[in-house]
Amino acid sequence: MHHAWSRRALLGAAGVVGTGLAAPSLAQAGWPSRPVRLVVGFTPGSATDITGRIFAQRFAELWGQPVVVENIPGNGGAIGADRVAKAAPDGHTLLFGANGALTIVPSLQTLPFDPRKDLAAIGLVLTMGSLIFTNLDLPQKTLPEIIARAKAEPGSLVYGTPGVGTPQHIAGEMLCHQAGIRMEHIPYRGANLADVLNGVVPIGIQNTGAAMAMVRDGKLRCVAITSLQRSPTVPDVPTVAEQGFPGFEAISWFGLMGPAGTPPAVIERVNADARRVLADAEMQARFAQLGLDVLPGTPEAMREVIARDIPKWAKVIAEAGIATSR
Repeated sequence: MHHAWSRRALLGAAGVVGTGLAAPSLAQAGWPSRPVRLVVGFTPGSATDITGRIFAQRFAELWGQPVVVENIPGNGGAIGADRVAKAAPDGHTLLFGANGALTIVPSLQTLPFDPRKDLAAIGLVLTMGSLIFTNLDLPQKTLPEIIARAKAEPGSLVYGTPGVGTPQHIAGEMLCHQAGIRMEHIPYRGANLADVLNGVVPIGIQNTGAAMAMVRDGKLRCVAITSLQRSPTVPDVPTVAEQGFPGFEAISWFGLMGPAGTPPAVIERVNADARRVLADAEMQARFAQLGLDVLPGTPEAMREVIARDIPKWAKVIAEAGIATSR
């Protein structure tokens, strides 16, 4: 069964445009009048944090005000998203969020905010797959070998992810469901590389942006990537799909949001400046080095993606029997 964040569908919905950008309209008078807080719902070093800080640096240059990244980890990014949803809608608090908190967690638990009503979409910016990797001492060196051990010794393997409700958690549970195996899920509050590196947890699933460097340096063994096609940055890493699971795809997307009621002029300005960042050749090369694809889009397209993905992933969660406790 093909359950996926389809990159093609995302690109279509995002309304991708060329690099020629119209001049942004002026935001509300005097904005930003003080430092802007960019909330990231994960720990420093996570893919969301790494990419959020890249945008924060460029925004600060464009806006003439500091843009301070505030890490508020927990609950798959939902705690940070809730903080933004309850902030003053004056454009000085923004969210650099990922699809886990906005489209997956709502189907796992009751949240104190509604991503469709309490947050204002600004636009999608990036997308990437995730890497499934192991400690170098794990005897099983390929995904088929891991699956074979999990079948022979149910419950003997555990895997770590950035948290419950993240795309990596869903990818892991989808794999277990489709392979007919059971591996215990260990949720973290962000990047889980250290525990896999040290052998505390034998298997990890993490965005390419966070795991790529250690994979390249040979500190972790990568057995699969969750995108439908291989990544040009790690071309030797096979996809899950080509290892016995046709159509398997679980990618992440990142986007900017503000509290509901954020002035339209601010949304337009932030969206235009995000597009400027994405259109810059140097930035494109930097994102590609992290395994990311640029995904510029309109606020309307981001709203459509969120509205579409929530029921889609609710169905996946129900079919796979995924629970918050896992």
